[in-house]
Amino acid sequence: MNILQHPESQHSDSTPDRHGSARSAEPCSAAVASGAAALAGHGPALPGSTPDPQRSGSTPDRHGSVRSAEPCSAAVASGAAALAGHGPALPGGDGHGPSLPEIAARAEEAIALRHDLHRHPELAFEEHRTSARVAELLQQWGYQVSTGIGGTGVVGTLQRGQGSRRLGLRADIDALPIHEQSGLAYASQREGLMHACGHDGHTAILLSAAHYLAHHGRFDGTLQLVFQPAEETGSGASKMIADGLFERFPVDAIYGLHNWPGVPTGHFGFVDGPAMASVDWARLKVIGKGGHGAEPQGSVDPILAAAHVVTALQSVVSRNVDPRQMGVVTVGSIHGGKAANVIPDEVELTLTVRAYLPEVRDTLRRRVTEVAEHTAAAFGARAEIEFPRGFPSVINHAAETAFVRQVALDGFGPGHIVEDFAPRTASEDFAFLLQARPGSFVFVGNGDSAPLHSPRYVFNDAAIAPAASLWARLAERYLVEEGA
Repeated sequence: MNILQHPESQHSDSTPDRHGSARSAEPCSAAVASGAAALAGHGPALPGSTPDPQRSGSTPDRHGSVRSAEPCSAAVASGAAALAGHGPALPGGDGHGPSLPEIAARAEEAIALRHDLHRHPELAFEEHRTSARVAELLQQWGYQVSTGIGGTGVVGTLQRGQGSRRLGLRADIDALPIHEQSGLAYASQREGLMHACGHDGHTAILLSAAHYLAHHGRFDGTLQLVFQPAEETGSGASKMIADGLFERFPVDAIYGLHNWPGVPTGHFGFVDGPAMASVDWARLKVIGKGGHGAEPQGSVDPILAAAHVVTALQSVVSRNVDPRQMGVVTVGSIHGGKAANVIPDEVELTLTVRAYLPEVRDTLRRRVTEVAEHTAAAFGARAEIEFPRGFPSVINHAAETAFVRQVALDGFGPGHIVEDFAPRTASEDFAFLLQARPGSFVFVGNGDSAPLHSPRYVFNDAAIAPAASLWARLAERYLVEEGA
């Protein structure tokens, strides 16, 4: 995977609050130390550092967001978060807005939940323990919970006021068939299964935001939290949609996110338009006529034909796709024959085909089939191809992407936004949700970690609080009173 590195953010002597307003960090130095000490168990929290569920003395702005009357409360939580490795310390931090103090204060609980999910990974449509845990927590926090959506999916609904706007936030919950080699104390307890893509982190992020919105959120409308199974197989989103996801739990916009290794922790990437590639899997058989290796003239060698097919397929992108567009044709496996002196009857190949644009995808599918069939025929063999459609490219909607990007700018400052974040050539079945409803797929930095799907991959716990804060801010900004 191509990993985009981001230059170090600029430092500043002032810290924006959750609304992007700057204030001096110096008066809050004691609050930082007190918050850190409280988390470590070395001293009492500074008075006023524990958020009041009723937000006494706080005033909501026109978007339903609340400005705290206690100027150092954010610093307290940020100091505590910094001690735990969940956010920048103040002063001397990176100079940009911290995570929401209420979310930062619960960082250890969110991390403990993530570690529990990591110990118990479950494959697509087998996420029974995960779904039960999600449903249990949402019910405790006052959500109306629906289970079994699309198999093992969960939806939590929270309505406030009389507002008509409806927002969907999605997290994927499934794991991968990978033997974990992370060396973590909380490594997978299920042999051969691992959360190697960070879906345990995505789930913890959305649950952390869910807790905040249930206990502290100021919004007017309906929140739909979607916990989706089977992202890795590309079938979970479409099954939830087929099970009436958007008819039963209507939304005006849907948002999702994915952690990304190589991007600084807690930084965000936004892409307008195609953000991730489509993917189609193909199984190709080159069928010839077997025979003795000493008498090849009496056979039709499928290995020779398959070798030329592999070579010819590399011309599909270079000669059939506009050089300004993206296409990938990868032959990932080839199997044929068992003995050095025997020409087999057939050879089997498997391929993946990826593109950003639907028209490029169609071109690749057509040309891969044609090239395989005609190349095999040139050697007297026959090609049979199974080429079901996989899932489409993630195409973010312009208005929704601009909206969430502005929320991030206001909440974290420009230093936490990766400029010119490039589309990824990996794939995501969130694409199906974006085909059904407008929305955007966001990227959050995972720091310097092993790549996704590596047995040594580790989700960065420090990403939970900022990502959860983004979801919380998005909900409070999107779900505003009518006419506000």
